[in-house]
Amino acid sequence: MTTIVKAADAAHFLSLVPAMLGFTPTHSLVLVPFHRGRSIGAMRMDLPRAEVDLDAFAATCLGMVCRLPDADGLAVAVFTDASCRDGLPHAELVASLRRSADACGLRLTDALSVGGDGWGSHLDADCPPGGRPLAALQLAAPAAAPIAPGDQASGATLPPRDVARAEAVATALRALYWAVRTLCGDRDEPPDPDEVTGGIADGDRRIDPAALAAACRLDDVPRYFEEVLEADAATLPPYDAALLVWCLARPALRDVALVQWSADAQRGERALEAQRRWEDGAEYPVDLAMTMWGEGPRPDPQRLSRALEVAREVAALAPTTMRPGALAACAWLSWALGRSTHAERYAQLATDVEPEHGLSEIVLSFVAAGHLPDWAFRRA
Repeated sequence: MTTIVKAADAAHFLSLVPAMLGFTPTHSLVLVPFHRGRSIGAMRMDLPRAEVDLDAFAATCLGMVCRLPDADGLAVAVFTDASCRDGLPHAELVASLRRSADACGLRLTDALSVGGDGWGSHLDADCPPGGRPLAALQLAAPAAAPIAPGDQASGATLPPRDVARAEAVATALRALYWAVRTLCGDRDEPPDPDEVTGGIADGDRRIDPAALAAACRLDDVPRYFEEVLEADAATLPPYDAALLVWCLARPALRDVALVQWSADAQRGERALEAQRRWEDGAEYPVDLAMTMWGEGPRPDPQRLSRALEVAREVAALAPTTMRPGALAACAWLSWALGRSTHAERYAQLATDVEPEHGLSEIVLSFVAAGHLPDWAFRRA
């Protein structure tokens, strides 16, 4: 997103970085691209490990900046716990970044390191030994910056599990299982309930009328996916939550949901029809498939954020064996929002339960390769 940075000096600029990111980075490299003196976003990545080729790492970083068509300069900032006693930390990394910026024709406005006991600019010939005092950054910090507590990893945990609600959702899932079997027969579910639900289909097989009503909502899945966006995630009724767990556990419906949440209900209807046709042997439309790998129209971040909130809630409520689908949705939505650190965490949680979970493994490969959605490099 575009952020106007009016920094009086380097200390003021560093104090604004957490406000641009929305959190305080730790063990991180932050790149702030500029266009005509104004920042056009901020990119955070983990600091490279000791064995990493710094020139290759720097080239990858600058390649991401160069994908921004308006970028004509950048500032870099290293955040670490390392001491400044023997010089500013990660000087070799900064040197590699400077060479890559020069090769790309990008003006480097500043290169800064914030250590555990000081800070300074690698371009400042007058930076004292041991760096400048950290107190200067605190004094320069804006009074009302929208900074979330914690660092880049914060917020990637699921909401606290409400045991009573989770038990209600599990009960609803059992009833929903048999309701769908009654309505659809074996066309929808394999004959072994344990294979599908990990045991949640055991027990009373009487059909709850509320379960039948919930199952009937599958007649208009796009409408249901829109309704959950408008709901309060923290108070989703058990059958609403159970139905979403059920849908997200099925790759075809999960992908319809993600494509729809990235656009609108009409696109969800197209995705659902395309899925039906694909299962009959037709080609899947490229413009719909592009969304899943991060190309095409820029999604509305507010829709993605609402969808992520709901997916996080139902992942927390779902029985463990049914959780990977919702977690994978959390991972993809986080990735689509540019939160690769969170995406990796959710995908890893999913593969901890189901080691070869398809979408989760795809998201993990995206993160490992540093692949971001194309729309992350386009202005809103």
